[in-house]
Amino acid sequence: MEYSHLAIFQNITNEEVESMIHCFRMRRACFEQGRTICTYGESAGEVGVLLRGQATLVRFDQAGTRTILEQVEAGSVFGEALAFTPELGDCVEVVSAGDSEVLFMEYAHLMKRCERACAHHSKLVENMFQLVTEHTRRLSRRVEVLSRRSIREKLQCYFRLCRLEAGADDFTLPFTLSALADYISTDRSAMMRELKKMRDEGLVQISGRSVTWRDGLTKYS
Repeated sequence: MEYSHLAIFQNITNEEVESMIHCFRMRRACFEQGRTICTYGESAGEVGVLLRGQATLVRFDQAGTRTILEQVEAGSVFGEALAFTPELGDCVEVVSAGDSEVLFMEYAHLMKRCERACAHHSKLVENMFQLVTEHTRRLSRRVEVLSRRSIREKLQCYFRLCRLEAGADDFTLPFTLSALADYISTDRSAMMRELKKMRDEGLVQISGRSVTWRDGLTKYS
């Protein structure tokens, strides 16, 4: 397998990656759509690298309410050691959004000092910190969205962030509208009613996952 396209293995050769896989006793696993890749609280100390496919970080509260915390793209890393431990009885899972393949490694192997002082091990740690920084940035975006009071304000905030990232008025949502309702923590029917009002006002056009958002407030850098 070619690893160069994965951010965590950037500037590390395929041979060096294979060596680390053997040295760290990493394991591969494949998952079908809808399968749980890992559950936080049961996989402490383990980090996953999504080699291919997509996944979703989902929280279920004690009432069974589902909330999307984050979309996980190929090359991303996830794991309780990089995030948080549910303390209120909530269940946090990484769920495969299609056919996917994951490489699991022990966090302790990743962070402990390499006995051979391998340059590629140090580079792996450096890449990991960059990915954690990006992970923190995405969670900060979500806090920005959830801090808005109304459904419309949440949608406006999310669409502006997507537009800034795309650098254009037209962009593609990373998930379905049903999943968007989970992401902004609101009722789907209420969100669809608000989207219809916004369409009627000419603020937004949506076709599938394709969105055109024009409110005249965002300047591209």
